[in-house]
Amino acid sequence: MTTAVRFEGSYLGDAARIPATARMECKICWHVYDPAEGCSVWQVPAGTPFAALPHDWRCPVCDGAPEQFMRLDDGEAAPAAIPPQPAFTASARALEAAFREIHIGQMRGVPLVNEALAVKAVGFRAWEGRGLGVLVTPWFMNLVLLPGPADDWSGQNPGAKELVEFPSGHYEFVHALRAEVGPYKACSLFSPMFEFTTMLQATDTADAVLVALFDPSIREEGSRSDEIRRLAETPPEPAPQPASEPAGGLSRRNLLGGSAALPDA
Repeated sequence: MTTAVRFEGSYLGDAARIPATARMECKICWHVYDPAEGCSVWQVPAGTPFAALPHDWRCPVCDGAPEQFMRLDDGEAAPAAIPPQPAFTASARALEAAFREIHIGQMRGVPLVNEALAVKAVGFRAWEGRGLGVLVTPWFMNLVLLPGPADDWSGQNPGAKELVEFPSGHYEFVHALRAEVGPYKACSLFSPMFEFTTMLQATDTADAVLVALFDPSIREEGSRSDEIRRLAETPPEPAPQPASEPAGGLSRRNLLGGSAALPDA
């Protein structure tokens, strides 16, 4: 007698009800299986539905069983409120893939790493012609700006700092460059990540940051914003910073009502 495969989080365990176009997400590491792309690690061709994967297929990131995957969506277009941005989506996925490789190849077992977490690009969308989102990794969480079609960031100096204004205030971004992604800009939110016990908690926080970033009611006019602008124009001698506040403009006390972390690109 054949035992049916039971999916713990989707369709009451009935794999036959999973649509052929459905994207499935691992509930352990949040890796997404997209039938439109297949799985290069397991040499699964594009167009293969999740229910038709080989019986020995497992998550290419965490080695989780297929039963640990839950339906993310049915492969439909993104909601109209956040128009699809293929260029930013591709760049965000490339950034996610680059840091996933770093996690697997370089960061396993490093004390700084919270192994309860995984790498995920969260909420990337268009903002003033650029891409904006949050990159979550097991060792940091950063706001990320990606160049738009009209931007030429090829000459930016990695490690240089820049203040970027949002409705909630000015925030310090560090210029960064990776061969797999190209130039981008990152603003530290958390590092390290041990205050998060689950990936869901981390991604919910990332979503909350992206909402609070555009809330003008938390702006500190005449205080932090002006001070940051002044410091950017005439940088003082570096002074020791307490671990609860980053050097620069990002205040998680503003965004989340908490304390901030050390910078990390």
